[in-house]
Amino acid sequence: MTFRARLATALRRLWLFLAIFGPGLITASADNDAPGIATYSMAGSTYGYRFLWLLVVVTLGEVIVQEMAARMGAVTGKGTADLIRERFGVRVTAFAMLCLLVANLGTTTAQFAGVAAAAELFGLSRYIAVPLAALLVGFVVLRGSYAYVEKALLVLCLSALSYAVSAIILHPPWGEILRQAVMPSFQSDPRYILAVLATIGTTITPWGIIYMQASVADKGVELKDYRATRLDVTVGATWGNVVSAFIVICTAATLYVHGIAVETAEQAARALEPLAGAGAHALFSVGLLGASLLAASVLPLSTTYALCEAFGWERGLDQRPREAPVFYGLYIGIIALSTLVVLIPGLPLFPIMWLSQSLNAILLPVLLVLVLKLANDRRLMGDWVNNRLQNVLAWGLTGLITAITVALFVLPLSAGG
Repeated sequence: MTFRARLATALRRLWLFLAIFGPGLITASADNDAPGIATYSMAGSTYGYRFLWLLVVVTLGEVIVQEMAARMGAVTGKGTADLIRERFGVRVTAFAMLCLLVANLGTTTAQFAGVAAAAELFGLSRYIAVPLAALLVGFVVLRGSYAYVEKALLVLCLSALSYAVSAIILHPPWGEILRQAVMPSFQSDPRYILAVLATIGTTITPWGIIYMQASVADKGVELKDYRATRLDVTVGATWGNVVSAFIVICTAATLYVHGIAVETAEQAARALEPLAGAGAHALFSVGLLGASLLAASVLPLSTTYALCEAFGWERGLDQRPREAPVFYGLYIGIIALSTLVVLIPGLPLFPIMWLSQSLNAILLPVLLVLVLKLANDRRLMGDWVNNRLQNVLAWGLTGLITAITVALFVLPLSAGG
């Protein structure tokens, strides 16, 4: 083969990869949204470097779970909710969608809590900022102009990279960091267990699974090109969690060492002072606001699509409201309810953000069990069913989350007895 032919082949492969590349990176990067930043800041400032081993575990888990969803999207060309209804019937679908709705409602509320926290750092009342943000999100999405705004919001989200720079400036104890990354530790304290669940729930999310499968199905990825999608999932999950690890490292090195456990956005912003100095509040606020608005735009819409897909209701922004009343009603209802919760006087914003992710993890096994059954159905997947290693790791992850959830409720009762 001539040099020109090899170059042409390489360029075609690169073009194909770039065309397919995206859902994995976007889904994993979304882990570092407002509740994600809150969760990792809380973990690093409260427990130091002791959660790094968990991030290693959930990175592997995220790759396994998201790859399953992507593979099902490529093989079937259908979304998760659609397959659950076809395979398990209406009752199981209704229960799964209820869990999804509760989890996503909690996370959407956390996004608007992020808007409120960012606004208050700028000196603006949440009672002004949150309703304005809700109106802005609704207007942008319903007008179909979200694709134009998404790029600007993604740029704002890149501020999360500042944690990596800040951590390097601090010269943390890298030997201790490496040791904590490979040495699991656990405590029976309920707050610690909630923090573990929050870390899992903000990384491997119910909405992320559904978004991944829908994105791959909508792109029409062919199985002969699936290798690029698998690479996208792996790189995306790894990259997103490297950034998450830097948030833990940075908050541990700046806050934990001084005995400051993050409970407010103002405290969390101090982790960026080594890099930004007096501008730490502004840098943190901009990143938090961008991440919050980005996720608040995507989450209600993806939830609404999944619910309508599951029950066969008319859906889509190309439909008029009277043609798809359930679709528009659900979308507006999720945003309105999330906004009202955040406006409750005296509501602690940062704890709400990370506690919502604990709820994500508690509800996650319901969806994981159904996805695992689908991914092992030969009638549906043919030769693309899970292999033994994938099943061992995925069922192990599901069992781990379930066991931690049980421990959350059982251990306090045992201590009380």
